[in-house]
Amino acid sequence: MTITIMPSPIRKSLRVECNPKRAFEVFTARMGAWWHPDHTLLKSPREAVILEPRAGGRWYERAVDGSEYNWGHVIAWEPPARILLAWQLDGQWQFNPNLVTELEVRFVPDGEGATRVELEHRNIERFAEHAEAARAALDSPEGWGAGLARFAALANARD
Repeated sequence: MTITIMPSPIRKSLRVECNPKRAFEVFTARMGAWWHPDHTLLKSPREAVILEPRAGGRWYERAVDGSEYNWGHVIAWEPPARILLAWQLDGQWQFNPNLVTELEVRFVPDGEGATRVELEHRNIERFAEHAEAARAALDSPEGWGAGLARFAALANARD
């Protein structure tokens, strides 16, 4: 008998001091401002991280030289409550059109002028032999936790 242990989803939650509309906008339209600058697959410096605002839209990064690198696509676009993304970077951080792990982010009202942001990165087992290492990296201090801290700082800023 073989027993397979599935890696659990990565779940993070934090509170930001802005309404869900602003939190959703900062997370989606300003992703390049909060995404760690060293977490790039481009050969040239990154200019932007882009989420096309619709189901089926692309999710990618663009360099200052115009080159692009796909990360995945938008599965569901439900502003300001929820976004569901297809993460298509494999366990070696390369785009794989045959791989889809899901990144769901919910923006829940949490009192006057605040939002609870709930992130879940699931289907980690689809990384196959790289599942444990990918989960460890994504759940590490430099993974989703650091990204969400950078997001929260930007969402909380009064600009």
